[in-house]
Amino acid sequence: MRDSTVGVLYQWPPAARFDRRVPKEKFYKHGSVPPALREKFVAEVQRITWAYKLAEATINLTGDAAIPEVQIFHIEAKDDDVSEPVLTAIDKAVRTPIIFEITRVSDRSIRMAAAHKQATTSAPKLSKHHTTLWQTAETERSPLPTAITLPALYTALLESLIPVTVRPGEAVSVVAARMEAIQRLEREIATLERKLRTEPQFNRKVELRRTLKTKQAELEQQR
Repeated sequence: MRDSTVGVLYQWPPAARFDRRVPKEKFYKHGSVPPALREKFVAEVQRITWAYKLAEATINLTGDAAIPEVQIFHIEAKDDDVSEPVLTAIDKAVRTPIIFEITRVSDRSIRMAAAHKQATTSAPKLSKHHTTLWQTAETERSPLPTAITLPALYTALLESLIPVTVRPGEAVSVVAARMEAIQRLEREIATLERKLRTEPQFNRKVELRRTLKTKQAELEQQR
C-alpha cells in the first residue's frame, strides 16, 4: 500500500480549458438540500470555476457511456478548506466525474481531490473523496498520465489520489470496491485490537487473536 498523501498537480491541456464560473447557489438552492449544508457552502466556498473539460473534442481521447467526459473544477475556499459534504453535493449535481482543485485563501496552497463516481439512473454513486497533501501554488505541474481512452485517463488520475496501486488491467470500479473493502477491514481490525487490549478472559483473547489474524490476512490481500 503506497502513501495516500502523494503530492501531484497536473498540467491540464490548454485545448480543454472551459473557464466558466458556476454560482455556488446552483448546488444548494433546491429545497432538498439541508440548511446545514447550505450554511457550509456559504461559509466555506468563495468561488467555483468549471476550469477544464476533458473530452474527445478537447483532448482526442474517446469516452464511453459511463465516462463521456471528465470535468476539472477549481474551488476557492473562503478560509482554510472545503469539507467533504460540500464536495459530495457538487459531485452529485454533475453526472460526469469531477477532479477538484481546492485553493485555500490563507497561503494560496492547493490540494487535488476526487471520488470514484458511477453513473446510475438516479443520483450518481460516489466513493469517499481522496486527496493529496496541500501543495504550494508554485509546485511544478506534471503532464497528464499516458492513456489511450478517457476511462483509462480517469483511472490514472484517480490512482494518483488513492493509497493503493492499481493492478494491471484493473477497472476503476474494482479499485473503488477494493478501497471500500480496505477501509471496512481497517475499521474491523481497529475494533478487534481495542477489544483484545481490554479482554480479561484468556479463552476469549485466543479467539480474538485468531479473528484478528484472519482480518489482517484479508487486508493484505486487498492491498
